[in-house]
Amino acid sequence: MSKKAFLFPGQGSQYVGMAKDLFDNSAEAKEMVLTADDALGIPLSYIMFNGPVDELRQTGYTQPAIFLHSVILASLIRTVSPEGAAGHSLGEYSALVSAGAIQFYEAIKLVRARGKAMQQSGVENPGTMAAVIGLEPGKVDEICAVASSAGIVQCANFNSPGQVVISGSVEGVHKAMELCKANGAKLVKELVVSGAFHSPLMQSAKNKLKAALEDTNFYDTRFPVYANVTASPVTGKEEIKKMLYEQLTSPVRWDNTIRNMINDGMDEFYEIGPGKVLQGLLKRINPDVTCYTIDKYSDVEKYL
Repeated sequence: MSKKAFLFPGQGSQYVGMAKDLFDNSAEAKEMVLTADDALGIPLSYIMFNGPVDELRQTGYTQPAIFLHSVILASLIRTVSPEGAAGHSLGEYSALVSAGAIQFYEAIKLVRARGKAMQQSGVENPGTMAAVIGLEPGKVDEICAVASSAGIVQCANFNSPGQVVISGSVEGVHKAMELCKANGAKLVKELVVSGAFHSPLMQSAKNKLKAALEDTNFYDTRFPVYANVTASPVTGKEEIKKMLYEQLTSPVRWDNTIRNMINDGMDEFYEIGPGKVLQGLLKRINPDVTCYTIDKYSDVEKYL
């Protein structure tokens, strides 16, 4: 018997028109979208369906948009029972809702608060991020340690073998980019982001998130959710809250998360939400496991 697992994407997977077909074809999806608009007091669905893309790209909108799209899909494919879940950065919130750790109505408000806090943090403490392809994670760590004489820089995402994202101050990241190139990286590319996510420059967002986490009810999960911070399964509500708090300034250990899930017997993955980013990473980590993408209403129909 194959063991199923849900994966939920993070920021960067959004697109104009996302979840529109779900809204048009499912009464349940429509109700969830309207509930989200109402809970947040902003026209989130209008921005998701119509753009403009620049507005959808603002972290304060991007995060609730991806979260909403993902959570609707997960609730529609009820016939699939996962034995574990994980989400990339923001996606961890979608995973926790799918596992029953946070109620949807509270979670959408929490995610909006997180997005706004991270956007604000990016304004107060400007920074940048860069993708590094073709160097060992340990090597990138060492380079960041050397480059931090120029400014704050650390590994932010360990995505797959040979794909690491670094984050920090503009000076720190630029210095690390230079050193990565000098050390034989295949590709070093600065990313278009509104802040230095998963770095110490997110500390002010972390303080705001702490207050929002305290105002949210958490529950023990129905199945394990693998935390970004440790790459290990968590089920207890206090531990979950701590992991979400730590996540903002800690690296996302995605490569290890997937390896741990596979070691725990999971071999049938479902990427639930906009895009196919995680499916691509999964193939690089382990090409032998199956992965289905669930993004559009047509993807959902066979599971209804």
